[in-house]
Amino acid sequence: MTYEPVMASRRNNRGLRIALIVVGVVVALCCVGSAVGGYFVYGTVKETVGPVSEATTSYLDAVRAGDHQRAYGQLCRERRGRTSLVEFTRQQEAQPRVVGYEVGGVNVTNTNGRVRGSATVRLTTETGSTSTQVFSLVKEDGAWRICG
Repeated sequence: MTYEPVMASRRNNRGLRIALIVVGVVVALCCVGSAVGGYFVYGTVKETVGPVSEATTSYLDAVRAGDHQRAYGQLCRERRGRTSLVEFTRQQEAQPRVVGYEVGGVNVTNTNGRVRGSATVRLTTETGSTSTQVFSLVKEDGAWRICG
């Protein structure tokens, strides 16, 4: 008795090849779609939280420079209504001077059409101490302002 190899059907090979090609195309489309989607999500998030971070940075630059009038001008109407420039300056001068900061997490929320933001900041003072503070921001007249 002699051994005769069993020939695989060409039809099965063709079906397998088509299935692998289809799977490969689907995987490639998923990868491309994820990359494009990630790019747009990143851009949207940056557009949303970027201005909050910039407003916080601008305010803290003014505080660090001792430019109390400029810092005061970046406060929301409500806070300026409760505190005069003279009182704000007195409060700032009574605290250790800020010499450095690092903006960490930034968040923007929209609740029933009221847009608010927050920025978590690690402050370093001239005494060398560090603290973490959360700044609340509101959008007034198209600009982000520090409000707490």
